[in-house]
Amino acid sequence: MSSPQSRTSLVIGLLGEHIRSSLAAPLQEGEGAAQGRSLAYRLIDAAELGLGLGLDAAGDVLAWAVRLGFDGLNVTHPFKNVVVDLVDELSPEATALGAVNTVVIRDGRTVGHNTDWNGFASGLSATLPQAKGRDAVLLGAGGAGVAVGYGALRAGVRHLRVVDTDRVRAEAVVERLVAALGPGRATVHSDVATALDGAGGLIQATPVGMTGVPGMPLDPLLVDPGQWVAEIIYFPLETELVHAVRARGCATMTGGAMAVFQHAAAYELFTGERADAARMAAHFTRLTGLDVLGGTTPTPTGEPTAVGHAS
Repeated sequence: MSSPQSRTSLVIGLLGEHIRSSLAAPLQEGEGAAQGRSLAYRLIDAAELGLGLGLDAAGDVLAWAVRLGFDGLNVTHPFKNVVVDLVDELSPEATALGAVNTVVIRDGRTVGHNTDWNGFASGLSATLPQAKGRDAVLLGAGGAGVAVGYGALRAGVRHLRVVDTDRVRAEAVVERLVAALGPGRATVHSDVATALDGAGGLIQATPVGMTGVPGMPLDPLLVDPGQWVAEIIYFPLETELVHAVRARGCATMTGGAMAVFQHAAAYELFTGERADAARMAAHFTRLTGLDVLGGTTPTPTGEPTAVGHAS
């Protein structure tokens, strides 16, 4: 079978629920076109298709993707943790994080990867370089929390203070981060106000503020003007929290920055070619009107993983 580098036509899918507003298709197809590839990107919305939301549904989609000649799948909520048990092989990062958001299909075999972590790490480095060497608060230990926390620590955050309404869930995230990166890199905190004291900034990883979940996950007055805030939500493009803390003078990162680098990393896995993150960011701006990198020159964090091989 030909290598991805030698092929000019690929078929990729996105498996998730309520994904019609996703910008994955134009970002991936646009980068493919810029590199002379015909990349067809298909949305597989489990809710719209009535597929169900569990292991069986994900397994059926993955099996059909292999049979129909797909080159890979992006995976989003609520299937990231389920797919871990369905692929033939996992990358070290996907194993450490317990979640898969990118599946590469080669010669009938499936390899699960996680680009959430380096998407966040690259976005943080590009937009909030002052985060490096300081403690940060991770608010939210749900599905995205461990990958975002891992990315923050890999990007140079010194220590993570993890806060969640469910202490057991926060402890599970800390346990994974310590196992992956060593002792002393993360601890559980029960109160966000106390956790913010002396921290460099806040990583907002709860669903509060996304479309359909209005509001803010904390009182923005708890965040000092000298602290930064990194948001992972990109629908809406700028959350209430981002607007509120920016008005107080805080530097911010929106979820769009993570999305751009996340898809750049996935593109590299699917095609075996380095994506132009600056070009993808410019495409994101044309699609949304939002300059997610604020004029910075993007430098992706983490080397692209060899396609079809868990490095």
